[in-house]
Parts: sequence; C-alpha cells; structure tokens
Amino acid sequence: MPMTTSPLGASDLMVTPLCLGTMTFGTQTSEADGHSQLDRALDAGITVLDTAEMYPVNPISAETVGRTEEIIGNWIARGGNRDGYVIATKMSGQNGGFVREGRGIHPDTLEDGLTGSLKRLQVDTIDLYQFHWPNRGSYHFRQNWSFDPSGVDRAEVEANMVACLEFLKSARAAGKIRHFGLSNESAWGMSEWLRLAREIGAPEPVAIQNEYSLMCRLFDTDLAELCLHEKVGLLAFSPLAAGLLTGKYRDGAMPEGSRRTLNESLGGRWTERAQPAVAAYLKVAQEHGVDPTHMALAWCGTRPFMGTAIFGATTMAQLDHILAGADLVLSAEVLEALDAIHREHPLPY
Repeated sequence: MPMTTSPLGASDLMVTPLCLGTMTFGTQTSEADGHSQLDRALDAGITVLDTAEMYPVNPISAETVGRTEEIIGNWIARGGNRDGYVIATKMSGQNGGFVREGRGIHPDTLEDGLTGSLKRLQVDTIDLYQFHWPNRGSYHFRQNWSFDPSGVDRAEVEANMVACLEFLKSARAAGKIRHFGLSNESAWGMSEWLRLAREIGAPEPVAIQNEYSLMCRLFDTDLAELCLHEKVGLLAFSPLAAGLLTGKYRDGAMPEGSRRTLNESLGGRWTERAQPAVAAYLKVAQEHGVDPTHMALAWCGTRPFMGTAIFGATTMAQLDHILAGADLVLSAEVLEALDAIHREHPLPY
C-alpha cells in the first residue's frame, strides 16, 4: 500500500509521514549504502529526504562538510529519480563554525551557501531551503536550561531577516528554490519571519525543522498553535530520541557502531532522568505488542501540526525495519498510555 501524502504547510510540496534523513551519509553510512537507502526508501513510497550543507555528522568536521549533499548529487547523476523526492537542505549559518567560519546567515553567505548546495546536489532547484540556526541563538539542543534572549538588538535582527528574505525572493524568481523553511527556531522568530515576508512579498516559511519526539515536546505549546494556524509544517528531527526510543540502549547497552559509541551522552539526551522515561515508553510498547521504533514514529504522525518525521538509518537493516512499520496506527489505549508517561516524565532531558 503506498504511503499517504499531504501538503507541507501552506506549500504545494507533497510529503509522506516519514522522511529519509541523511546526516550519516559519508561517515557511518558509505556512499554505496546511502545510494541503496535512497532507492529503497523511494521504492517504499517515501517522497521527502532531508540533508544539510554541514552534513555528515558523527563526527562533524570541516573536512567532510558538504559530503552528504555530494553523495545525494552522485545518486541523482547516476540516474536516481530526482523528481521522486522533495529535497530539503539547510544553510548552516553560525552552527559551530564549520562552514564559512560561522559567519551566520546574511545575503552574501546565502549566495555562497545556495550556490554550493545546488552544485553538490547536482540540481537546478531545491524544493525546501532551510536556515539551520537563527543568527541570534537558539534554545534547542538542551540550551533551553540556560537560554537568555536578552542582549539581542531587535532592529538589527529584523533588518537581517528582511535582507535574507529579499535574497530568497530573488532566488525563487530565478528558479533556484521553491520554498523556504527554518530550523531550531522559536515562536517569536517564526512569527517575525512570517510577518516580514508578508510585508515585502517574499517567500513565507512553510516549514520548521525542530527536535520533536515522545522525549522532547517543547514544540507542544506556543509553536504548535502558531504553526497549526499559520499552516507551517513541522519536520521533526530525532523522533526516536537519537535511538533511545528504539530500545537498543536498554539497561545501558552500547551496541557496536551505534551513536553512543561516538557520542556517549547522545547530545545530552542520555541522562539519569531520561532513563526511567525511556523504560516507561518501552514498557507500553511491550504491553501492547508493538515495536517501540514503530510506535514512536507512528505517534509523531498523530500530532496535528506534523509535516513529516525525519528518521535516520545507518544501515539497510535499520531502514528496512523502519519501513516495515510505516503503516502502523496506534490504538486509543496506547495513545492514552503515552500521554500519561509524558505527564509523569516531562522534559526528561
């Protein structure tokens, strides 16, 4: 049975509930395996893939920046079905200083970033061009515990937004991008991008790519309401909580080749408070006879603001396992149990 598709936000981009993430292509996942994943996911009905100019990760390095886009571009060049996928990529911005020395997102860096992505992907048009991080900073990736938005010059921020939107307006007119999205953004940031885009007739953001899973539900409050009413779709990254919700790290296990062997804390997700929450979610899956990976991804699809959930698979076996549960529909009893755990274990990391 083919996967269902729906428009991403207010755009004409038709996306499936699941999106192939590619951030390990070039490190943990070889080029050959990456190409096989692109073929397999497309054959299974997935219509959207996500990448970024700074990928691959695990680890991120200046030497490998752009390699993932190159691998996707080589797949397209060898005959891969480019038109089968909505291709989403991200402009790095500050993002650790790995690209353009972290100079941020400005019209001059945008020119360089967009040109580079088009060349590496070997395409004429990028379907969804996203800004990876706000220049002014972000509360994502566990920075919410000490986030302080003061000290930002609002006039300067808005002037930069307008300048970037003017660039995007020209890029869309030239056929280089179809739509615009954001990543690691806040409710205030999204509302400003929307407001300013409307004022000057520039592309409005149709998507936001933020972390979202049973373990990370910061999106559920202000951003959920804003994005639902403004028709902005969520591209949820880390819907499996970097593997925690699959059960593979149960009881402190560290499988060979897994992300924990490269990043033991999983980006701050592996904490003492997180472990009982993970155990509770895994218990629900066991009690109701569903696979925990399939359960976590299917739950994302029940959220009213969801565009698509981005999963990563370092191996073909992992990809096949995820695809096997793509049509899972969760019962009301499972959904009630998951909500009860969220109340008991809010913000576990």
